[in-house]
Amino acid sequence: MEDRLFRDAMGKFATGVTVITTEIENEVHGMTANAFMSVSLDPKLISISIDERAGMHGKLKHSGKFAVNILSEKQQDISMHFAGQKKENREINFDWLKETPVIKDSLVTIVCNVYSTHKAGDHTLFIGEVIHVETNEDHPLTFYKGQYGLETSHV
Repeated sequence: MEDRLFRDAMGKFATGVTVITTEIENEVHGMTANAFMSVSLDPKLISISIDERAGMHGKLKHSGKFAVNILSEKQQDISMHFAGQKKENREINFDWLKETPVIKDSLVTIVCNVYSTHKAGDHTLFIGEVIHVETNEDHPLTFYKGQYGLETSHV
């Protein structure tokens, strides 16, 4: 199977958009990701999948903690910033929860300690033990077929 076919097929699964944040030596790091899911209620666990070549991979292993910031539809520019899709240097103002940087006004903020890691192909699954959750009322930012927002036309 060709890589492009697989990528196109996976792109037809509509997802929310998150920014993963962590801090190392007083420097905040973030990365846009849509490979996120709930894992367990007892204990409360979530999972994120990070490419081993991504800079965030080593940062998460080093810090041992992270936040998943589920973005609202008003935060597409923040997603693009952390995905490296915007060229201008933008100052991002962070809040702090449980000594972890978080994106202000996210739809949902989930702060975790790394519970375990599992190598899966060219990615690592970081299982996070949830230590804090905050929610806001808004609409989610979605990603579908390589674009933000859901396609509304029907063929």
